[in-house]
Amino acid sequence: MSLSLWLKKWLTAVTVILIIMTACIACLLLYIFNNDSESNPKYVINQARLAVNPILLYLEQNSGDIRNKKVQETLDTMSTHNEMNMIYAELDGTVAFTSFQSMPAPRLNLSTSLHYDLHDAEQEGNLFKIAFPVIDEVSRTQTGNALFYLPKDMVYSQKSNHIPLAIFFLAISFSLILAIMLIMVRNKIKHHLISPIHTLKHHSEAILKGNYEEKTNYARMDELGDLYATFDQMRMEIKHLSTQRVKHLKAQKELITNISHEIKTPLTTIKAYIEAILEGVCPDTETMMEYVEVMRSNTDKMARLIEDLLIHALQELGQISVDPKEQYSLNVLQDILKPIGHYVRTNGVNYIESQDIPNVLIPIDAVRIEQVITNLVSNALKHTSRGDTIRIGVELASAQLKFTITDSGRGILPQDMPFLFERYFRGKAKTEGNTFAQEGTGLGLSICKTIIEAHGGSISFKSKEGQGTTFHFTLPLC
Repeated sequence: MSLSLWLKKWLTAVTVILIIMTACIACLLLYIFNNDSESNPKYVINQARLAVNPILLYLEQNSGDIRNKKVQETLDTMSTHNEMNMIYAELDGTVAFTSFQSMPAPRLNLSTSLHYDLHDAEQEGNLFKIAFPVIDEVSRTQTGNALFYLPKDMVYSQKSNHIPLAIFFLAISFSLILAIMLIMVRNKIKHHLISPIHTLKHHSEAILKGNYEEKTNYARMDELGDLYATFDQMRMEIKHLSTQRVKHLKAQKELITNISHEIKTPLTTIKAYIEAILEGVCPDTETMMEYVEVMRSNTDKMARLIEDLLIHALQELGQISVDPKEQYSLNVLQDILKPIGHYVRTNGVNYIESQDIPNVLIPIDAVRIEQVITNLVSNALKHTSRGDTIRIGVELASAQLKFTITDSGRGILPQDMPFLFERYFRGKAKTEGNTFAQEGTGLGLSICKTIIEAHGGSISFKSKEGQGTTFHFTLPLC
């Protein structure tokens, strides 16, 4: 269920509950008003007795003189003062006194006019008619009956409705407050949760379609703000990875093209020399050996290219094979440097080898280190001309074996230096005609860096245009 639908159903349920609650409160109040507005009659009789008690007491004291004018005036005053009317009838029903202005009747029908209980009392308008026997104070015998006409509010004590009304209005007020709060919660969820989530969904769909340029913005600093910031960071990372992937695919295609071209050239040369030999072009053994040397040189070049491609493939898979073994450095390095020196001299470049190679125990994969040195020397040859010099030095420095490959060539262009060890990067070499051309496959220095770091060492360089380049790399001692 969507959050919007859930919120709608939840608000509907709460509204129904509020309506039911209000209806219950109203029914409760109606029940209270209908059942508790008047006092129970069995308790109200005492209230009536209290109201008429002074007059009854006076009648009992003066029942023998009831026709006395002074007594009647007193009774009349007391009735007026107590806001009631009364009739005094003797035992035979003869009316001896009444507070009414006109005599209702000279004689009462005692069987129908006298009611001693409120349950049987007659009600005339807002008045209740109730009778009390009058007992003579001296003889303790009944001398007559007093018939009182009492106002209803004097007989029944009215209960206050202020408290129920206050409770009712309080309940209504809280219901309104709850309703307002629910509306506020709805607006809050709609504007600050549902709407931003829909926006985020739109940006997600854009990323799925490959559009990484839509920046997500959220003005509030809250949990959703953090989510938006993280989402935008993710977008930038995906954009970067996508750009890198495109560059990587492009570089791989260029690599295949370059290696195909690099292999094709020596392969064509070897084929041409083989055909020349087969056709009997070589007049003597010395010429034959020169042809074979050219073919071997081009074969070595192809072998290096294939080796670079193989190591690149292993590097992509994270499975580059470096197997350092503890060996003494002197014999290992002499075996590596001797053929390299011959290779440099055959290219018409002066070669200076380290005269004093330290003989220390080091963890070394001789094949991989030879590949590193060969790569660095090959790069140096690309930037040097005939008559230039390449120097290789080996020395101990800070419990490490430090290698230095220095050339007196044209140097590295400043704009190429930050990217020199990046895979697929091919620096521009300055030719004799002051033009720039890209050379190599862009794998050599990246592979060198991987091999040296796998040994636990480091590699760096310094170069100045027109003054040559120096590469340094170190190997740790055992």
